[in-house]
Amino acid sequence: MIQKLEAELDIRIFERSSQQVTPTPIGKMVVEQAWKVIQRANKLKDIVAEEKKAATGSFRIGILPTIAPYLLPRFFTELQAQNPQLSLVVIEMKTADMKRALDRGDIDAGILVNLEGLEDYNTITLFYEQFLAYVAENDKLFEAKSIKATDLSNEFLWLLDEGHCFRDQLVKFCHLKSARKSQASYSLGSIETFMRMVENGKGVTFIPELASTQLNAEQRRLVRPFALPIPTREVILATSKAFVRHSILDIVADSIRSHVPECMLKLNNTEQRIL
Repeated sequence: MIQKLEAELDIRIFERSSQQVTPTPIGKMVVEQAWKVIQRANKLKDIVAEEKKAATGSFRIGILPTIAPYLLPRFFTELQAQNPQLSLVVIEMKTADMKRALDRGDIDAGILVNLEGLEDYNTITLFYEQFLAYVAENDKLFEAKSIKATDLSNEFLWLLDEGHCFRDQLVKFCHLKSARKSQASYSLGSIETFMRMVENGKGVTFIPELASTQLNAEQRRLVRPFALPIPTREVILATSKAFVRHSILDIVADSIRSHVPECMLKLNNTEQRIL
C-alpha cells in the first residue's frame, strides 16, 4: 500500500535499507498529514457517539505509575462490568509522555497530578491525596509521631527517578535537593521496591495516601504523616481542548470519585496542595 502511494505521488516516503526504514524529509510531511486525517476521521466518530450519549467504542486512558496500582483496583473492574459495550484501555505513562499522547490523540484522557504547565488542557479534579512517610523501624524517625521537612536533611532516602512528579513534588516541598548532597540517596523506579527496602530496615521512603489503605497492620506501623501543613497532591482527569466525549468522561470521573474515601474529595485546611 505504501509503495502504491509513493508511485501515485511520485515521491519516496520511506528510505529502506536492510537494517531500518526511515521517513524521508517529504515523507515526514506526508505521514504527519496522514495522521491528522486519521485524527479528524476519529473526531467525527466521537462527535456522533457523543450526540447519541453512547458509552460504546474505545476509550484510552493514560495514568501515572504512582497512581495506577492504588487507584485502578478500586474502580476499574466495576466500571468495565457496568459498561460492557465500552472498551477501556489503560496505559501507564509519565506526565510528559501523557501530554504528548493527549496532543496527538493517542489517548482520550489522562489521570495525573495537577502541576504547572497544564494550562493547555481541560482538567477535572478527582480527589486530593496526602504524601506519607514510610520509615524503617530502626530509623530515628520511627519514634516521631509526624515528620517535618527539616527532619529529612540527614536521612537515607529512597527516591523515585527524576521525571516522576511524585518525586519532584516532594523535592520541592521538602527541599530535598540539599539533602541529596549530604547523604546517599538512591533512585530506582518503584514505590513498592522502596517499601520493601524500608521494611528490611533501611531508611525512609514516601507513599501516596491510597497506598496506605492496602497495607497490613505490620506495615501500617511504619507509616508517619507529615506535620502541618500536610503536603497534598491534586489528582485530576485531563483531556485536550478538542475533546468531545464528555459523557464517557463523566462516567469515568464519577466512578473514580465514588471509590475513594469521602474525606479525599475535598482539600481540607490542614493540607497544602503542591504544584
